[in-house]
This record gives sequence, C-alpha cells and structure tokens, in this order.
Amino acid sequence: MTLKSMTGFASVSGGRGALRWTWEIKTVNAKGLDARLRVPPLFDAIDGEARGRIGRRLARGACQAAMSAQREAVPVDVKVNEPALRQLGAILAALRLPPSIHPASLDGLLALRGMVEVVEAADDPAEIEAARAAALADLDTALDALVAARAGEGAALETVMRTRIERIAELTRAADDCPARKPEAVKARLSRAVNALLDGASGLDPARLHQEALMLAAKADIREELDRLHAHVAAARVLLASGDPVGRKLDFLAQEFGREANTLCAKANDPALTAIGMDLRVEIEQFREQAQNIE
Repeated sequence: MTLKSMTGFASVSGGRGALRWTWEIKTVNAKGLDARLRVPPLFDAIDGEARGRIGRRLARGACQAAMSAQREAVPVDVKVNEPALRQLGAILAALRLPPSIHPASLDGLLALRGMVEVVEAADDPAEIEAARAAALADLDTALDALVAARAGEGAALETVMRTRIERIAELTRAADDCPARKPEAVKARLSRAVNALLDGASGLDPARLHQEALMLAAKADIREELDRLHAHVAAARVLLASGDPVGRKLDFLAQEFGREANTLCAKANDPALTAIGMDLRVEIEQFREQAQNIE
C-alpha cells in the first residue's frame, strides 16, 4: 500500500426512472476529517448513510460532497370537469344576449377555474427507495475514484518523502562524522580558549578553568541529538512503509526532527557543523510541509 494525499476530486453521474443525478466530491487538507454533505430534498433520507460511507473511506481531509438531481418530464393526467362544463353551456344557451355580446367559446370556458385539472403522476414510494439505493451505490463509485486519485498523488508524495528522509539521514551521518566532533579537535579548541584566557588575565586558577572547559565541552556534545535523529529517521521509514493513514504521525515526527536540529545548531561550536545543522533544518522543513498533505 502507498500513502494517500488529502487532496482529490471525483464526479459520477447516474439515474433511475425519471431521476438523474451527479455526485461531486472534493477533498483538501485538514487536521481531521471534516465531511460536509449536500443532497436534494428528495434524498434527505440517505444523508446519514452517505456520511457514514464517507467516514469509512476517508481518514483525514476537508470533504465536500454534493449531489445534484433533476427530474425528467413525467406524464400528466388531464381531467375536464364535464358536468360543470355542460351545465354552464346549458345556462349560456338559455341566455338571451344582445348582438354586441358574443357567446363564450370553448377555450374561454375551459379557462375558468375548476374546469381543467392537470395532475402529475404520483411518485411511487418503491421507486423512490430504489432511486435512493442507486444514488448511494453511485456515491460508493465516486468514493472509489476519489480514493484512487488520492492514492495516485500519495504515491508521488511518498517518493518525495523518502528522498527527504534519506537526505536527513545523510546529513545526520555527516554531522556524526564531522571532524570538528573528534576528541582531538575539541581538545585543541578548548586548549586555545584556556590559553587565551590565561595569557590575557592574571589571578585565574588554571585548575578551575580546566574544570569549566570540561563542563562546556559536555554541554556542547551533540551525541544525544544525533542518536535521536537516527531514531527518528528509522521511525519515519517504518511509517512510510506501513500503508496506514500516517499523516498526523509524520507531522509530529517532523516537529521532533526540527527540535533536534535546532538544538544541534545551538550547540555547534564549529562553522562546518553549523552548516550541516542549517542544511538539516531546510530538509526537515520541506519534509514537514509535505507531511501536512498526507492523509
């Protein structure tokens, strides 16, 4: 399994009987799963089930799922109130109208309220239930396409993440092997510093200076930071290989990487080691930015 991005889009159209619909689902980055669903009134009954299906397929991301639906033209039943029409016709025929008034026409009579009733075919409850089931099946199809799109982008992200991890591992090894960390190099730097203090001041206790120098050397040691960086690299490799939704864990791990790199830079007392620490911080920041795109 590969990583999945939190960014994706899918669209699926379907229909049943006179109903036609389209599902559109879009997801973007978010700290957790934020699913927002919009369905037409006729499909309100599937709202809860649709949300459940989205929640079972997606672990993280802001999801907007919208269903639009249209009804094709349906047959209508036209009913004419014939008894009323005959009765009105008989009344009009019995009237003696002046020549200036023309008798009523059929279209005029039919336009009277209550003469004609147009009734659309009633919705079949069984057919409506079948349409709702078909709409949920199309939602599953759209979710399949969405998950596939997120997996495709996740595969590209995984390649980038692995490259960053290997670069972090390489820089950690470089810091570990830096000549400035060798005992003889540390000893030489401390000796120069102590000698400079002794040459520039009188009354200083050489033994006390020696003790202080050892304490400074202990504080400047980055062994613990390097060990933790190596451990974090190993943990990141395991997460990337797991295939699970690991975006949150990778984001947290990036923070831990950054904390160790910052400490390393703060303790570095050599330009070469400082340069390695700065490169580490750059790689870790890029790692963190990519981790925030992962489900």
